[in-house]
Amino acid sequence: MESSRFELVEIVRKNVSIDPTSRESVRAKLRIMLKRVLKAHGYPADKKEKATRIVLHQAELLSADWS
Repeated sequence: MESSRFELVEIVRKNVSIDPTSRESVRAKLRIMLKRVLKAHGYPADKKEKATRIVLHQAELLSADWS
């Protein structure tokens, strides 16, 4: 599970050049990539949506610091 956390962070960091709060297409792309990582690491299907929302929210909060 630790490797999936690092993978999620890298995906978010690579996609913060454009503010995810202003572009729905960026949020949608990021959402798809996050779900793929969660699936690849065996994350329970019934918890993927909530985990994705949490990560997207965190990305919005951190995007100013990372860009």
